[in-house]
Amino acid sequence: MDLVISRPEGLYCPAGDFYIDPWRPVERAVITHAHDDHARAGNQHYLAAAPGEAILRTRLGQNINLQTLRYGERLLHRGVRLSFHPAGHVLGSAQVRLEYGAQVWVASGDYKIEPDGTCAPFEPVRCDTFITGSTFGLPIYRWQPQAQVFAEIDQWWQANAAVEKASVLFCYSLGKAQRILHGIDARLGPILVHGAVESINEIYREAGVYLPPTTHAADVKKSDPLMRKALVLAPPSTANSSWMRRFGDYSDGFASGWMRLRGMRRQRGVDRGFVLSDHADWPGLLWAIEQTGAERIMVTDGSAGALVRHLREQGLEAMAFNTQYGDHEEDVVIAEAEPAEPAEPAEMLP
Repeated sequence: MDLVISRPEGLYCPAGDFYIDPWRPVERAVITHAHDDHARAGNQHYLAAAPGEAILRTRLGQNINLQTLRYGERLLHRGVRLSFHPAGHVLGSAQVRLEYGAQVWVASGDYKIEPDGTCAPFEPVRCDTFITGSTFGLPIYRWQPQAQVFAEIDQWWQANAAVEKASVLFCYSLGKAQRILHGIDARLGPILVHGAVESINEIYREAGVYLPPTTHAADVKKSDPLMRKALVLAPPSTANSSWMRRFGDYSDGFASGWMRLRGMRRQRGVDRGFVLSDHADWPGLLWAIEQTGAERIMVTDGSAGALVRHLREQGLEAMAFNTQYGDHEEDVVIAEAEPAEPAEPAEMLP
């Protein structure tokens, strides 16, 4: 019997009677991270990695029935041993390791390979079957080092400030915005942010992640000189909205892995595109899969067909799972020591 199967509600573990990142309401939901295509409202019980608790409660409601585990902590539920391991995607993101009898499966959720200082870095977990996303699962997707991207953002910001233009950078409010804040040179000028970004910034700071000082853009008057020198971080949904009028004559950019595609910058209608993704690129996907030692690979989203074909050519058993995860990137350095062997609770969620 497969340890995880695809059902209309989501990825289901029959032995444990729970779902992983379900897209329809269920009784027991194991959540890999707080992006809205993986963490949805309406489930009766939630289980997630402890570093993501504050974000999940902010997005799904403070009173959700949420149980958490530390990275590496084991829980026994109906004979299934479950643990969370860092995915390196956003704060609190996790891979889910499931052990039942002789089987070990790992569901990766979303992950990236390059550590960025804003969340616990990706930790390869050995398993028999690996469930992987494939958002950027084509050979054309190969990321440059993030330091190079941050330097490009800094140069763009400086050039705009020199001619008194605000630099409006569209980026997703959870994960991408904080990664940019952590990586840019904050000495170059004032940094203004949309309220959706600042609410997540506060959670990151409380978790011990260094972010430079930021100012809520709504608190700055249109006539303030700050507006003409600032870097502004805003969700993509604000593009062409009335909220943008406060910045006058500005230059805009978009930070996303999709900027790797020709024409995407024109489609977004922005001046600059910065190729920065919180998902693994093609080499990163192949490296992560190899590190697991898995002989069976289940691919859940994105360019699943291309990755499945490549893995089969390498002699692996590979197939695609039908899921409803988005193909988009969503709208404290946590150092993890090798965990000691903890006692195993008898059950998880009721």
